[in-house]
Amino acid sequence: MNTIFKTVRSSDVSISQLMLPSHTNFSGKIHGGFILSLLDQIAFACASKFSGNYCVTASVDTVNFLRPIEVGELVLMKASVNYVGKSSMIIGIRVEAENIQTGEINHCNSSYFTMVAKDKEGKNALVPGLILSNFEEVRRFQNCLKQIALKKERDSQKNTADFGSIESIMNSNLYNVKLELG
Repeated sequence: MNTIFKTVRSSDVSISQLMLPSHTNFSGKIHGGFILSLLDQIAFACASKFSGNYCVTASVDTVNFLRPIEVGELVLMKASVNYVGKSSMIIGIRVEAENIQTGEINHCNSSYFTMVAKDKEGKNALVPGLILSNFEEVRRFQNCLKQIALKKERDSQKNTADFGSIESIMNSNLYNVKLELG
């Protein structure tokens, strides 16, 4: 365990960017891949700021696209460390889009990235402990504990899961699938 502790607030990072036509997908909305790239950048900045080390993305645990983002909106991303392990951190990111003409702000995305701190040799580096200063920070930390437990449970069941026989798939109305095995 590390004897250095930092507050959640010390990890806070926010970025904003105007959404341009060059950021769109084929339907004219902001491309999800562009948003993912920005999410990865802010997760890196947040984790590096908190840990004092170079950080890498270990996993993107959740990305919930809640509403599309339009060209001309100002996107604001806010990130903070929600959980720390020995060398890993879970970064929570909230994405809001503001219509700069009307001032209307909408929550568009919530994301959770697991980042790992690295030392100069590329080995995992210890990260500071986390000081939880209010009930919202405690709630976020507890949610991370639930996420970690669910992830471990999923991983342990991957090899033992029984998804049913071919016959049960063919005779079921549960799946929208047609088997045409050659």
